[in-house]
Formats: sequence, structure tokens, C-alpha cells
Amino acid sequence: MGATAAPFIPNLLSAPPSDRVRMASFGAGNMAFVTLRMLAAHPKVKFTCIAEVDTARLGEIKGKFDDAKIYEDWRKMLDKEHKNLDAVCVGTPDHMHAPMGMSSMHHGLHVYGQKPLAHDIFEVRRMTEFAAKKNLVTQMGIQIHSHLAYKTAIQVVQAGTIGKIKEVHAWSEKTWGDMTPFPEKTDPVPEGFNWDLWLGVCAPRPFVGDKFYHPVNWRKRTDFGTATFGDMGCHIFDPVFGALALTAPLSVRSEGPAPSAHNWATNTIIHYVFPGTAYTEAKTVPVTWYDGDERPPQAIQDLVGPKKIPGQGSIFVGTKGAMLLPHYSVPQLFPTGDFASYKMPELKTDNHYDQFVDAVLGKAKTSAPFSYAGPLTESVLLGPIATRFPKTTLNWNAAKLKFTNSKEATQWVRKTYRDGWKVKGL
Repeated sequence: MGATAAPFIPNLLSAPPSDRVRMASFGAGNMAFVTLRMLAAHPKVKFTCIAEVDTARLGEIKGKFDDAKIYEDWRKMLDKEHKNLDAVCVGTPDHMHAPMGMSSMHHGLHVYGQKPLAHDIFEVRRMTEFAAKKNLVTQMGIQIHSHLAYKTAIQVVQAGTIGKIKEVHAWSEKTWGDMTPFPEKTDPVPEGFNWDLWLGVCAPRPFVGDKFYHPVNWRKRTDFGTATFGDMGCHIFDPVFGALALTAPLSVRSEGPAPSAHNWATNTIIHYVFPGTAYTEAKTVPVTWYDGDERPPQAIQDLVGPKKIPGQGSIFVGTKGAMLLPHYSVPQLFPTGDFASYKMPELKTDNHYDQFVDAVLGKAKTSAPFSYAGPLTESVLLGPIATRFPKTTLNWNAAKLKFTNSKEATQWVRKTYRDGWKVKGL
């Protein structure tokens, strides 16, 4: 982010043959629908087909995407429709991001993938490498990356306004975890919902109702979601990575409770140590994550004034002051008296979705391609692994995708797909 960007040369090889981007969506409800709607707002986009395992989730698209073919099985959709497509968007639960994204890229399709990029670190690495190898247009759905608030924060830090950065604290009040006992029961699968297709690459198991898995509480389950950190870390760590130009961390340590076999825990505290950069005070820089009821120490909160800190955000502690970056709002500098005359950079918000479409058309480039989003996501996904080993410092070798001091932790870097669901390259 701090280096001078290379001049942009349109990628004519990746552009569709006509001045139209034919797209498919994996998922039709919730965030998938938001992504559908935002991408479809571009005048050059046409959604050709949509895959959805639950007919109850199709209501939002009716009257808006009636021309799109509806498939229950996304694999059949790709087999039949890939020649009629230029790009896809993936908006399903985390465990299916990689299988769908990688399968699409094998057909030469460009990918807009929701965060986190995948459920497991190995998947993220392989997707990042494959997208680069095939010269495909990619974008992760961290839309706030393109918002003026985060862009401003990056510019403020990199200009040295608060000096060299000594440490960063980031948090979210969300509670995507479950400390209650796992329900030992089996409920009937709702009519119109294909439970086996929803499970996808994960091992078969009985369906549990009461919204235990579907449609949103899958984030709390270890096999399907990635806890609060996986949900919000890709957003809130994004400007931290961007501002400090971070690379892979050296170590990670969890101070909070461990998950159960099925459920992520809540109220996590995760300490990272990253190699220092041109924007940090020392050769290493600590970055700490908190969620649920946990927050930065009071001494850190006091650096940004007497008011209560927002429910989500981050605090950058520099040698000349501190910056509070709410999620998502323009940054605030402290002590206020020291920055009374400071004028924030005047930046504009870019359309994260249009950016992807324009890049597919060969007229722009994306700001959160997998080459950026991949390393960011890998670092974020180290957090959930660390929670499995409380109060243990895990030393990370990113090049080898392994913890140098824990074979037990390394086994969580990659999962095994069930038979019949294996994807080439994953």
C-alpha cells in the first residue's frame, strides 16, 4: 500500500467476448442476495443462473431475477452453464466458499467471493495460487475496503500522522459462538431444503432444527463457520493490514476459552505478532483481537478519550498519538488537542461491486483481489485455530503452512472432504 502502484494495463485476455458480464450466483438469500442485487445494479451484468438448496430462500429473487435459471445442485449448474458464464459470486456458508470458487475457476470463470475467502487456510492458499496462475479477476466481499473511512485510515497512518505504530487492538461485539451443550436430537428436514447438498464437503450428520444450522447459526459451528473472528476479522483487520502493509504473522496465541467439538467459543482474545514494516516502531508489532464481551485494556481505551468505544472497531497506538477507527466510520485522532488543526484527507468511496464487474470487462482492476485477500484471510483464520489451544503460543511458518511447534495445531490447517465431493486442487 505504501509503494508506488504499477501503471494499470487492462487485462484484455480476461475480458468477456461481448460487452456483457454473464454471472451465476451460489446462493439466493441473505448475503448472497445482497451480493446479487449489488452486482446486478451494474448495467453490464446479467445473471444467467442461480444455485440454491432451499426453496424458501428463493423469495427474495422473484420478480428481480426471473430470467435466471434456478438449480438446486451447484455442480450441475456449473456443468451445464459454464460456457454461458463469465463470472460467479459465492455467498454461501463458509465451508462451501472454496469448493464453489475453485470449481468455477477451473472453468476459467472470474470470482467474487464473500469473506472469509474460505473455511480453512489450505483452501485459501490454493485458491490464491490458482487465481494468479490462471490470471483471473477476483474480489473478496470486504466492501468496506473501498469505503472512504478505511481508505482514509490507511492514508493517515502511512503519512506518519500518529507516528510509527507500536500496537493495534481490534474488536467486535458479535457473538458467533455457542457455549451451550450440543443438542442430541434429530429433527425432520424442512420441505424444499436439501440438507445433503447444504452439508456439501462436510461429513453427513443428523439435521437439527430451531435454526441451529440454517439459515444463519452455522457461523457458530466449527465445521461450517469460522466464529466471530472469521465473520468480522476480514473486515476489521483489513485496514490494519492495509495501513501497516503487514505480511504473514510470526505467532498467534489465544487467551480465551476453547471451542467444543461442534461449537466455537465466545469472548475470545487472540494475540498476534507480525514482522515490523516501514510503518511500525519496532521489528515486530503486536495486533490483538477481542470479541463478544472482551475489549482492549482500559489503558488502551483511555488513549481515545472518556467516551465508550464503539461496539466494533480498532485502535492504532502510535509514537505521536492514537487513532480510533470505528467499524465503519471516519477515523478519530487523539489526544484531540494535538490534532485540533489536522484536516483529514478528502477521499471518496468506490463501488466495490462495480469495481469487480469493470475489471472483468478489462476496464479496471480490483482493490481486494485474492492476491491481497488471501494473505489477509490466512492470518485471520489462524485465530480460530489458536482458540483450540488456549494459552499456547503457536509459531507460524506461512511458507510451509505449518506451526513449527505444534503438529496438533497444524492438522487444523486443512480438512478432508467427504467422498464424492473432492475438488481438484483442494
